[in-house]
Amino acid sequence: MSDTLFNIEDNQESSMVFLNQYADNADIVLECNDSVEFTKKLQTDSIQLIITSPPYNIGKSYETRVSIQEYLDTQADLINELVRVLNPHGSICWQVGNFVDKGEVFPLDIYYYPIFKEAGLKLRNRIIWYFGHGLHASKRFSGRYESLLWFTKSDDYVFNLDDVRVPAKYPNKRHFKGDKIGALSGNPLGKNPSDFWGQLETDFDIGMWDIPNVKSNHIEKTKHPCQYPVELVERCVLAMTNENDIVYDPYAGVASSLIAAAKHGRKGFGVDRDNDYIEIGTDRIHKLLNGTLQTRPIGKPVYEPTGKEKITQIPIEWAQNERSAYK
Repeated sequence: MSDTLFNIEDNQESSMVFLNQYADNADIVLECNDSVEFTKKLQTDSIQLIITSPPYNIGKSYETRVSIQEYLDTQADLINELVRVLNPHGSICWQVGNFVDKGEVFPLDIYYYPIFKEAGLKLRNRIIWYFGHGLHASKRFSGRYESLLWFTKSDDYVFNLDDVRVPAKYPNKRHFKGDKIGALSGNPLGKNPSDFWGQLETDFDIGMWDIPNVKSNHIEKTKHPCQYPVELVERCVLAMTNENDIVYDPYAGVASSLIAAAKHGRKGFGVDRDNDYIEIGTDRIHKLLNGTLQTRPIGKPVYEPTGKEKITQIPIEWAQNERSAYK
């Protein structure tokens, strides 16, 4: 790994884990530290893609719940540092849900937007990540989506659309009028996956992404309570970076972003202040390197029950209650 990436004083102690020689010498760097302090060590304009899911200020074990304004002020300090280290052709992907206080919902993407805008970034997409299983609720509709804000530092940014295209529904569709009449109207590589993200099978029909969140029996599940799937990061990595570019996650958790980067020949850098998650992330990275890490394949169809499974049948107790209601 290049020594010029970090502004580290001589003899400064570091808990970094260096795992080299993977995917054309892509480096993986994982450190247990404060996000702001770690980011200050990075050189200006050095990172191509910053992608993360910050704490939502909802009182998880890895965060201290504070007022919404105090939370946003703290995040603004980090965001200003992130903008400094972002390459002029780079992107920030900020994936968030909602802050909920006494039943009132505060949509965090709306609160974050002016912070990034004030820092000089430009919003390219507000991507909706839909998942079929999520937060259950009894006094409002159950939450089934979160947002990913994609910002760039300039108008000249990396976007490899061809690397993330999905099959077109009507590949043989042709122009029916004008100068191109009779010519194919689509792209032979497929269509743009849109800003409503579901899995690729659904993309074929309605242009959305339905990537399962990491719950219970998900193949990637660890002890982290808010782990996001590697698949979610992969599409961003492929579209917004080139090989050997640096992907940085300032809330690395169990290293999902770093794994997505390394899988595609990028350098993955991450920091988290919870040492338990660092240890889990390090173990996952070692498994990636030796070929034993299990991740959900990008674009794998989400399982849909047929209705014939035992678990999808109406329980006997419910059926009995239904019959008795009509007596």
